[in-house]
Amino acid sequence: MSFGMNTTRNNPETPSRLRAIDWPLFFSTLPILALGLVTMYSFTGRSEFFGKQLVWIAVSFALFFIGSFIDWRFLRRSDVLFVLFLAGSAALILLFISGKTVRGAQSWFDFGPVSIQPVEPIKLLLILILAKYFSRRHIEIAHIRHILISAVYAGILFLLVLLQPDFGGAIVIFCIWLGMVLLSGISKKHLLAVFLIGLTSFMFLWTFVFKEYQKQRLITFIHPLTDVRGSGYNAYQSMIAVGSGGLFGKGVGLGSQSRLKFLPEYETDFMFAAFAEEWGFVGVVVLFGCYALLFWRILHNALHGRSNFEILYGLGLAIFIMSHFVIHVGMNLGLLPVTGITIPFMSYGGTHLATLYMGLGILMGQRAYSRAAHKETTQNEFLSITQ
Repeated sequence: MSFGMNTTRNNPETPSRLRAIDWPLFFSTLPILALGLVTMYSFTGRSEFFGKQLVWIAVSFALFFIGSFIDWRFLRRSDVLFVLFLAGSAALILLFISGKTVRGAQSWFDFGPVSIQPVEPIKLLLILILAKYFSRRHIEIAHIRHILISAVYAGILFLLVLLQPDFGGAIVIFCIWLGMVLLSGISKKHLLAVFLIGLTSFMFLWTFVFKEYQKQRLITFIHPLTDVRGSGYNAYQSMIAVGSGGLFGKGVGLGSQSRLKFLPEYETDFMFAAFAEEWGFVGVVVLFGCYALLFWRILHNALHGRSNFEILYGLGLAIFIMSHFVIHVGMNLGLLPVTGITIPFMSYGGTHLATLYMGLGILMGQRAYSRAAHKETTQNEFLSITQ
């Protein structure tokens, strides 16, 4: 097969490919998966979500290991990424014609028992596109045109997702773009220009694009307790669930807010609140430790990339996962507006989970041909990006 994939059982490269996998990174995701499954099963009282999630976990593991055995250097080709960008944009446009509407957003392709949300792999595609673009231009990144051109790629995807309307997905796309722009070495004056552009764009979106319920979510963010029976209900119930967990939690299966259905979307958007209620502060500390290990391993692999493309890809992947984590936890604590963002590896959702493991698989595939860099060499290459 093409793309450097080893399919022969006796291929001498197979053992080296397996050794190239960062097993601490892979195993760091397992306790997060387990905690999500236990919490999911305990508050549903049935195996509907639990069973489906197990199937998606099996699919995701397969994608991870397949991705680990592929030589991804073909993604350095601009024509390949441009074709993928066109295909991704076409998929988002097709949603407006034949997409399935869930919770007010036309964001899904329905294939009978399976529904696919294309915005998730689109986030991964954006990381690859930006990594490719900035890796070739990091020396001349001071030119504002490169910031604007990268914003065009991200902006097209951002608008197509926002118009579904999927506010949470659009926010993550923006975070990926902004984070990778900052890591590429943007000047301070251009950073100010980016924020001014962002402020102007927000004012435009508020006036002409945002729907009334989306505006109300942001207003409720400023005064979350002003409408606890209306737009502030979800955030209020989430804060109650987190606060009632105390030091050691109420116990598995004893979370009243989720079991009595005061807490909505507890298997997806408010998974952290449901977990914190049952496991308490101690459980949250353990969970955060698992995520810290995961982020550390991703960054470690990123900074040992063979070239700037691999380095930027790994950093972009970390931004992608961290954006989901920070926004999800923030909105569950009442610190950020409710945007419908899932927490990585814990929340129910097959497309998102498969995308995460595919992203990690690509990172492992890149690791297989990365050089054995000394720490000083790695730091010097990273500095060449950010300066």
